[in-house]
Amino acid sequence: MADTSYMARKSVADIVGSADVEGGHALSKTLGATSITAMGIGAIIGAGIFVLTGTAAAQFAGPSIVLSFVLGGIACAFVGLCYSELAAMLPVCGSSYTYTYATLGEIFAWIIGWDLILEYAMGAATVAVGWSGYIVSLLHNVGINIPPVLATAPGTLIKLADGTTATGIVNLPAIVIIAILTTMLVLGTKESARLNNIMVAVKLVVVVAFIALGVFFIKPANWHPFIPANTGEFGNFGMSGILRGSAVVFFAFIGFDAVSTAAQEAKKPQRDMPIGILGSLVICTVLYILVAGVLTGLVPYAELNVPDPIAKGVDAIGLTWFSVLIKIGALTGLTTVILVLLYGQSRIFFTMSQDGLLPPLFARVHPRLQTPHLSQILIGTIVAIVAALTPISVLGEMVSIGTLFAFILVCGAVIYLRRSDSGASRPFRVPGVPIVPVLGILFCLLLMAGLPLVTWVRLVVWLVIGLTIYVTYGRNHSKLRFPERH
Repeated sequence: MADTSYMARKSVADIVGSADVEGGHALSKTLGATSITAMGIGAIIGAGIFVLTGTAAAQFAGPSIVLSFVLGGIACAFVGLCYSELAAMLPVCGSSYTYTYATLGEIFAWIIGWDLILEYAMGAATVAVGWSGYIVSLLHNVGINIPPVLATAPGTLIKLADGTTATGIVNLPAIVIIAILTTMLVLGTKESARLNNIMVAVKLVVVVAFIALGVFFIKPANWHPFIPANTGEFGNFGMSGILRGSAVVFFAFIGFDAVSTAAQEAKKPQRDMPIGILGSLVICTVLYILVAGVLTGLVPYAELNVPDPIAKGVDAIGLTWFSVLIKIGALTGLTTVILVLLYGQSRIFFTMSQDGLLPPLFARVHPRLQTPHLSQILIGTIVAIVAALTPISVLGEMVSIGTLFAFILVCGAVIYLRRSDSGASRPFRVPGVPIVPVLGILFCLLLMAGLPLVTWVRLVVWLVIGLTIYVTYGRNHSKLRFPERH
């Protein structure tokens, strides 16, 4: 008889029971609803506003980038409701990986876990590259000049101030910020959360100030045509451009996915998780729409394909002093995104290691700091190397497709568990099941259709690599398959 134990799923009781792990693998419960909401805002508001808004407007959607954010927000609303039910029902770290384990079984759980590694690690590297661009620009304003070749990925052609060109060597600022944040996370979750709350407050003030000041300097002519005519190629303006723009910026919405990884460290997960997930999503979507509208009203969309579009918008107003403040806010915003993504990545590794699918190293918790220190250091090292050597254009779309893939499985998990575990306690329930989860799936598929073929190919290659690791290691060390070994 064929061995099909790898398809077995964890029961809801097993997963909930694993929330209170004894011995050296316990994570401290230090996060309340406010910190969890701030963590979500910290992850969502960052690259989407400070970098990708301008890029997507210039290349794909024009002023209708506003509609791209509306489309992304609608998709996230359906998915966010599903996350809220699962995070309250299964209050453990692990994100959509854990939810998939409870529904589709181990092999699919591994696939989504491997997908999340791509999503979080590459996402952190992407944002670190954006952070590097802003810090170089800010330091230039105060008279400190970092050589461009030391702040750019190798092989990237750089146009210097004297008109000559050079080739990038390494992105040192990206390495520095990842090293600092990795050290913070190793030292403790509670301390990292406190600093994150402060940084979130700073960037929210900056974003709101940009909206409040910029609205008085909008030139309505910049909004015409609101939906530029399609160039004849799918995704280059027109309605397909709105879809492509939404798909490209979508990775900025992964904040509430990162929030779900904190369930095991929440003080009251049944109450705090839905508040944190939905609260951060609503706040950030509204701010995205407002910023996109103001920015495209200040600057012609064709001029926004720059690494610091918000600063360019402020320059158009004429308030150069505010441009420096915006860059500080952007650095703060991007810093919080990197912090939350590095945090979420280590917690996914932690859970997969506890299940035996990854080596025990990743589940080892420091006895005094109560953090997965070895895992965090390894992740930080890998992300720093990727950020130092890879251009930002190569990373962004990969993160989006990984995120959307994970969201589809989460929506499917809600439908499955309503039937397979109908009697389980659900402190928060998604309204209108199965309609809401199905709409979440359809919207995610729609956005995935807006991504180019090469992005799909890269995803397939990544998943093949992951399945190879599962077959050679994870399957043979699985606690679900071989409980007698653990």
